[in-house]
Amino acid sequence: MKIYEELKRRGLIAQVTDEDEIRELVDNGKAVFYIGFDPTADSLHVGHFMALCLMKRLQMAGNKPIALLGGGTGMIGDPSGKTDMRKMLTVDDINHNIECFKKQMSRFIDFSEGKAMMVNNADWLLDLNYVELLREVGAHFSVNRMLAAECYKQRMERGLTFLEFNYMIMQSYDFYMLYQKYGCNMQFGGDDQWSNMLGGTELIRRKLGKDAYAMTVTLLLNSEGKKMGKTEKGAVWLDPNKTSPFEFFQYWRNVADADVIKCLKMLTFLPIEQIEEMEAWEGSQLNKAKEILAYELTKLVHGDEEADKALDAAQKLFVSGGVSEDMPTTQIPAELITDGKVSLLEVLVLTKLCPSKRDARTNIAGGGVSVNGEKITDENAQIEIGEYAVIKKGKKSYHKITQ
Repeated sequence: MKIYEELKRRGLIAQVTDEDEIRELVDNGKAVFYIGFDPTADSLHVGHFMALCLMKRLQMAGNKPIALLGGGTGMIGDPSGKTDMRKMLTVDDINHNIECFKKQMSRFIDFSEGKAMMVNNADWLLDLNYVELLREVGAHFSVNRMLAAECYKQRMERGLTFLEFNYMIMQSYDFYMLYQKYGCNMQFGGDDQWSNMLGGTELIRRKLGKDAYAMTVTLLLNSEGKKMGKTEKGAVWLDPNKTSPFEFFQYWRNVADADVIKCLKMLTFLPIEQIEEMEAWEGSQLNKAKEILAYELTKLVHGDEEADKALDAAQKLFVSGGVSEDMPTTQIPAELITDGKVSLLEVLVLTKLCPSKRDARTNIAGGGVSVNGEKITDENAQIEIGEYAVIKKGKKSYHKITQ
């Protein structure tokens, strides 16, 4: 089975500009394609994960990926899928985030011997002359068509700044420059990027008289239609210092039954035939499928050793009720401890099991918190740490505390 057919069977393809041409390019290793990553944080997150996996799949099939880091577009902010304007970043922030991205991307993409490229759009965007841009590029964009684009529609009522309105032009210009500089003939992105990507293919056609292609990837949504990769603590990060390998493992181990097969297809590199056999699994078999999903993805992001540790810690906690040295652990500051005890409210917030004391009180009152296996319903409880204590919130969130 060739790569395009596999992408379809895995449910990854959402929209394409020219299916026959795209199939021909990717199946024969002729695609020089790019995916853009705006450096808005110091780590990639689950939202980027599928893009990285797609780049890896296509590179394995002989195609050449370009990871475009948005040192320029990151200074504007993409309004797609957003309800509010993004926080403005400094040049130093953006450059720091780019360096963090580079390290993480190398786990997925082989940048050796010209097999892939990593470029920064600041190299051409930051030196643009405004009047020249208006004349050379702006003349090819219809404001009416831009305002009709889905990425702008949802922002119109809340207010769309002229700064953000330029994002489509900047992204289109990226494709135009990558085509000229590196022979980039395809762009991939999330389905919410479709309008921006079409802008790029149209600019290349108008300015150069050449054909370029675009394909969007199905957004990773759960069975409720919400983007995956968010928890009460915020985003699920690929940086182990922001989301530990155990927490990363647990996120995927706890996906809904309705989502596990879809995630296996879209994110893992297990043979599609093996995953399709799992579609008939029910009951306890689905828990096994979730464990496979969590292990495979943790291995991809953090390596075999960390995946083994996370699996072992999860099995000790959830199967035997034991404690693992690899489970999330927080040392309680001495100033919070009195006679070997600490406030349960303080612990729940400090360990980030709860985002606030109000949320902690709600969970305690609802019977959702236990300490060393004993349910606690008193919000004023002081818990004894001893050598350690294990806090459990809900059915699946565990944390060990020490002093």
